[in-house]
Amino acid sequence: MKLIRLYPKKLEDYIEDLRREKRSAQHEVYQLLSGKMLSVCRQYIADVQYAEDVMVSAFMKVFTRMDKYEDKGSFEGWIRRIMVNESISFLRAQRPFAYLEEQVEHQEEHIEDDEGDLSLEEIQRLIDQLPAGCKTIFNLYVIEEYKHQEIAAMLQISEGTSKSQLAQARKLLQQQLEHLKNRGLWNGVK
Repeated sequence: MKLIRLYPKKLEDYIEDLRREKRSAQHEVYQLLSGKMLSVCRQYIADVQYAEDVMVSAFMKVFTRMDKYEDKGSFEGWIRRIMVNESISFLRAQRPFAYLEEQVEHQEEHIEDDEGDLSLEEIQRLIDQLPAGCKTIFNLYVIEEYKHQEIAAMLQISEGTSKSQLAQARKLLQQQLEHLKNRGLWNGVK
């Protein structure tokens, strides 16, 4: 007779089984997080099939490097960081990042949005249209909440380049929103 679990396990409950390389734990963790982690990879990689490949590769790293997890901080956060790093490695292998030469003042721009005007898919499409360098830095700073110093170290660039690329990404996104507004496709820009 099979026991039915009344309370679902928390992600942290799988850590010891993952360290012992239990396939059932790997399968369950993959099932729990694959949708969320695909979204993480998709933020960096426009092609869904490539994003899926990167996600699977990153999960393999998670499962084979459980000895590196030090039980500090969120386990899901540790997995997410692996997803981000694997996505950046994939992008680097495709072609080196090209950073726009235009220097933009490092000012905090705010893109105003009337709640619900753009779907997440529409926002992702706008972000996907950014040049690779701008898109990566935008995602690292805005979505992942890395500091410019961390981004600079991760991408082997200067902090100034990180800041200017973020400003450029925001400027390009604002232009895209203005374009949508002018075409009557969105009324959220003020």
